[in-house]
Amino acid sequence: METIQELIPLAKEVMAQKPSRKLVKLYVLGSVLAFFSVVLGLVETVCSPFSAASRLRDEEAALASLQLVREQEALREQARQALLEKGRKQEAVPFSRALSNRQHAS
Repeated sequence: METIQELIPLAKEVMAQKPSRKLVKLYVLGSVLAFFSVVLGLVETVCSPFSAASRLRDEEAALASLQLVREQEALREQARQALLEKGRKQEAVPFSRALSNRQHAS
């Protein structure tokens, strides 16, 4: 409110000096840009809680998907280890029999 009260005397003073058309256009352009920046600032202030909430939801969703991928990788690794252990046990049995056969044969 204070700036509007200061703006009216400034406009009267500028008009009393008889500025050129270019200078008036420049003042009007500056005033319009300032007005739009104030409006955009107000819109951003009003909408920022909603955008912050959506960003938070996006981050939580990304973390959840990352955690799911890690769990799947852990399960795959466990399955891979189980298969390796099973393969080792199957290989160990015939190998030990072969050694036992050799010992008896020699």
